[in-house]
Amino acid sequence: MLAARIKRWGAELGFQAVGIADADLSAAEPRLTEWLQRGWHGEMDYMARHGATRARPAELIPGTLRVISCRINYSAGDPDERAALSDPGRAYVARYARGRDYHTMIRGRLQKLCDRIEADAGSFGHRVFSDSAPVLEVELAAKAGIGWRGKNTLLLARDAGSYFFLGEIYTSLPLPADDASTEHCGTCRACLDACPTQAIRAPYELDARRCISYLTIEHKSAIPEELRPLIGNRVYGCDDCQVYCPWNSFAQPTVEADFAVRNGLDRATLVELFAWSEQDFDVRMRGSAIRRIGYERWLRNLAVGLGNARSSPEVVAALRARAGHPSALVREHVAWALLVHGEPVQ
Repeated sequence: MLAARIKRWGAELGFQAVGIADADLSAAEPRLTEWLQRGWHGEMDYMARHGATRARPAELIPGTLRVISCRINYSAGDPDERAALSDPGRAYVARYARGRDYHTMIRGRLQKLCDRIEADAGSFGHRVFSDSAPVLEVELAAKAGIGWRGKNTLLLARDAGSYFFLGEIYTSLPLPADDASTEHCGTCRACLDACPTQAIRAPYELDARRCISYLTIEHKSAIPEELRPLIGNRVYGCDDCQVYCPWNSFAQPTVEADFAVRNGLDRATLVELFAWSEQDFDVRMRGSAIRRIGYERWLRNLAVGLGNARSSPEVVAALRARAGHPSALVREHVAWALLVHGEPVQ
């Protein structure tokens, strides 16, 4: 049976789970529309620009009948995330971004899977994605039976928690669809209680405008002043809703060398990273997802982290060194941080 062979080939290529979903996302479309109407997508204009296309796979890729959904673990071990989050001098980088950028690697693996299918079944219509197009990844993965949407809106799996990436193959093959996953969050609200900015307004409802991952990655302008103290030491992304999710006690470490920690990003200090020159940033972040936010926003995020750090001569000196930075965005956040430490802006 082709579907069974596809799942076996996916496992051989390093995917921990492979499932098949039909292309009907009509049940998810009203929720997407409501989310956009609320403006909860913030500055992510592309979310509104593509709108309902996300919920209509056959409009994005004509001829799509099925979606093959795959997941691959990215956790590089079992560091004490809670300790890192509670250390105000550390620069907290979300787990997924500590290694190489996943987009190209996963799309490459998906294309290899397509090549295996084509060699077996002949030419067929397909296109691969991994967080790279208007695709409702979590909805499709849940329909494909490889997890369920958790209350934090991420995909959860009983045997893997949520520390994994997703990828999809839109295909014209009329494969048998798998049963959708059942939900296993029960009465737990650990993710809602853990969210530093209360971005998870209610179970399954995320206001991205308050989400630290959005604020430190997607948000291009000044971070709202009232949210800066809540960001703590998180300088790229946020894992709190995953760190405190009980299902992540079952998370499995990755075997992928690409996802191994680079540049000491699991233990670097705020002062250390704030001292990087633009050239340092460009060289060290080559091949990293972090590089796409650019040096300016990287300094903006670090300045907020330093504003939330314990006051010390080292922290103040680091901020003073950037007080005259050419970027108005950086200067604004440095000035705020200095004022937090009781230091007048000169």
